[in-house]
Amino acid sequence: MKCIVVGCGGHGRVVLDILLAAGEHEVVGFVDSNAKIHGRWVDGREVFGGMSAIPALKDTLGVHAAVVAIGDNGVRRRYAERCEEAELKLLNAVHPSANIASNATLGRNVVVAAGALVCAHCQIGDSTILNTGCIVDHESMIGTATHICPGARLAGRVTVESGAFVGIGATIIQCLRIGCEAVIGAGAVVVRNVDPLTTVVGVPAREVKSLDPGDEMASWLVPEAIRRQMVAASAGP
Repeated sequence: MKCIVVGCGGHGRVVLDILLAAGEHEVVGFVDSNAKIHGRWVDGREVFGGMSAIPALKDTLGVHAAVVAIGDNGVRRRYAERCEEAELKLLNAVHPSANIASNATLGRNVVVAAGALVCAHCQIGDSTILNTGCIVDHESMIGTATHICPGARLAGRVTVESGAFVGIGATIIQCLRIGCEAVIGAGAVVVRNVDPLTTVVGVPAREVKSLDPGDEMASWLVPEAIRRQMVAASAGP
């Protein structure tokens, strides 16, 4: 299937390499919002333009699929939605050296980088990045638009909620829950649940920043379903 990579930054180049190594799809080129690189060639593929270029790519080159390669979790989710609105199929990019259990499940627009390990009965949500050499152990559930960074290690039955970020080399012990939009600092060792919209760092991990669910900033960070619940609760009976 002919596809494009949405996003031409460092992560986009990694995704291109994964797709080429896997050899399952023909990568036609990139689209990117940065007008300064439109028309350039990156790693042998042209940057055709922004999202507005997609209809022409469908008509002239037969492009019908995409992988969104943007590091920011929220932006990646939004661009995945835009691809679907443009009637592009969202593909997964899985490096041949990644090891994924046969009974693990992957959503759409999932990137699994070189050396990543996904163990038995894991569930990986849409638009998730499992980066280089990370480990997601048995029966863990990874929510949509999350990023598990290089070398991070998740023990069994860990739940990572939507939009969370697990930093490079972090460790999360078994059976914990990482709340939506939480940030786990690089090298942190998490030994207890992490609340939504909270940043933790250190060994053992400790909270350094948190957003009250009523904060203006939190209103756009919290996933829509939770936002609706908050609005309903504030309205009262």
